[in-house]
Amino acid sequence: MSRTTDVVASDRNQGKNQLRVGRLVKAHGLKGALKLELYTDNPERRFVPGAEFTLQVPEASPWHGKSITVREYRVMNGNSVVFFEGVDDREGAEALARAILWIDQDADEPEDNAWYDHQLVGLDVVRDEQVIGEVVRVEHLPAQDLLIVKAKATGDEVMVPFVEAIVPAVEINEGRILVTPPAGLFEEVADSAADSAE
Repeated sequence: MSRTTDVVASDRNQGKNQLRVGRLVKAHGLKGALKLELYTDNPERRFVPGAEFTLQVPEASPWHGKSITVREYRVMNGNSVVFFEGVDDREGAEALARAILWIDQDADEPEDNAWYDHQLVGLDVVRDEQVIGEVVRVEHLPAQDLLIVKAKATGDEVMVPFVEAIVPAVEINEGRILVTPPAGLFEEVADSAADSAE
């Protein structure tokens, strides 16, 4: 499961800060509903009727460069489901499947567990009280975000899924991110560097 976190991309949209708040997974039913994967801790506040989102879709999509407005949000059988204005049938909903939703962020409206990319870049990556690398960038993918970490031992870049199971704490004030990576995530890099040195 993806971390329920709004990760901010600055200047995605004419210098505005935007929050990535959800991904449209697939059409749900016949009346234009879409199942929604949430990247926000506040869906009831984010997905109110009239809320407008910028869409991240492939350039070939008819929705490229457009925004979309919420008509209704509800939870059905434990799943978040959203209806949009102008999307009234399954075919219309299917055209939006896999789109990522972004919303302009108010500067005076901080979110829990939300960070700007520039706040994360440069932070030490710490495992078991040892610095093992540094965040060099954040990549936003449809399924989840990735922290790209420059490994201290080798200088190689390691992709660390930005999910709570692997990144349990972000301590901006302490200048570090605590990680509990699965065995081999960083060791693999060190081993390959040792192999190439032989």
